[in-house]
Amino acid sequence: MKRLWNFLKSVIVELKLITWPNAHQTRVDTTTVIGTTLFFTVFLGLIDWALETILLNAG
Repeated sequence: MKRLWNFLKSVIVELKLITWPNAHQTRVDTTTVIGTTLFFTVFLGLIDWALETILLNAG
């Protein structure tokens, strides 16, 4: 039980050391992730469509 308590105390100490992002930085990071995801979704979808078209017309 003492080991668990020591672990939890060290977790609390570490959490206090974290520099949390502000609201603006969180919005910027979220927008970046969503934008990158959408870009690669469209990009990979187009590659998939092109390869499917090429392979179906080749045979």
